[in-house]
Amino acid sequence: MERWKINLAVLWFGQFLVMSGMTMIMPFISLYVQEELGVSDPTHVAWWANAIFAANFITSFIAQPLWGGLADRYGRKIMLLRSGFGMAIVMLLMGFATSAWQLLLLRMMNGVISGFVPAATALMSASAPKERIGFAMGTLQSGAVAGTILGPFIGGSLAEWVGYRPIFYITGTLLFAASALAWAVVQENFQRGSVASKGANLSLGASFRRLVKAPQIPALFAVTVGIQVSMLSSMLLIPLFVQELHGPELLAFYAGLVGSVTGFANMAASPLLGRFADRIGYEKVLTVCLIGAALAFVPQAFVDNVWQLLASRFLLGLFMGGMLPSVNALLRVYTPDGMESRAFGFNSSFLSLGNILGPMLGGALAGWIGIRGIFLFACGMLLANAAWTWTTLRKKRIAPNVRGS
Repeated sequence: MERWKINLAVLWFGQFLVMSGMTMIMPFISLYVQEELGVSDPTHVAWWANAIFAANFITSFIAQPLWGGLADRYGRKIMLLRSGFGMAIVMLLMGFATSAWQLLLLRMMNGVISGFVPAATALMSASAPKERIGFAMGTLQSGAVAGTILGPFIGGSLAEWVGYRPIFYITGTLLFAASALAWAVVQENFQRGSVASKGANLSLGASFRRLVKAPQIPALFAVTVGIQVSMLSSMLLIPLFVQELHGPELLAFYAGLVGSVTGFANMAASPLLGRFADRIGYEKVLTVCLIGAALAFVPQAFVDNVWQLLASRFLLGLFMGGMLPSVNALLRVYTPDGMESRAFGFNSSFLSLGNILGPMLGGALAGWIGIRGIFLFACGMLLANAAWTWTTLRKKRIAPNVRGS
């Protein structure tokens, strides 16, 4: 097997474990706060659960560009291992938390240490052949999506079987094993001196200013935020919408099915659309997928039963499979040589920003326009992103400055 494919397989497995570990606590985080950490008031439980869940994204938003700069200077693999082993230790410590404050601080620390996904993305973008970058990005994303889908299911099942605290020990051990595997198997052809003259020692602010000289890069950052906001604005309200459509019978099952069908479609479509983008162009696939995802939100606003909702959510997932992999492939195209990790680090920050803003906007808009209106809001946001992205990406590339002269 070619070396880049071996890297891809190991990093796929690593991303699956990282994302499943991050989402494993979702089904029981409020119960953990209530039963293990001594918070009894229901209002306080809800506040702590939301704060603990969001803390990881807030600190990750701040820290990712810093790690990206270090990755460009010292190598992507070392940042990958720093993140993997660091998160393994923090995850183990979460199992020993005795108060909500301790768990909150550990989640914040986890966000600071995190960076496995952008480091893996940068490493694959450098090791995969240029004509296969779309396929590599799509396959890599399928691992992250698989972890995101199966993480809550695995966490909920383990909670019933072994209890809450052992899940943190199991997850930490698996993260350690995945990091050890990456340390032993993944290879990176990184020569520090070869990038030093291409901006590896620039400050964070100077790096960002240089990156956004290419108008395509801020457009890609914006579309990352837009994708996350549009997808997450309705996610927390889906169980209530399923209850409205189907009633209380088997509510948990149908709510879980509606929530996961999008991810399964995304996971299946990502490698296929990535390979297709390698042939016809990343800009075309990104634009078509943005428009397709926008239109897939429209029937969700008018469905009469849960089966119609399932079909439209599955269609949405198919188009989602081509969006973030195309964004990552295009970032590699427009980023100056030697600054790839910083570009992916900044993009990871914008992704975290979308993860924060999406549920906040959804909650704020729900009382005004309802969940059906939120679906139409997401449609409009994605269409606006598609128009701006297509217009921007069609501009002539700025060479040689943007490609790292």
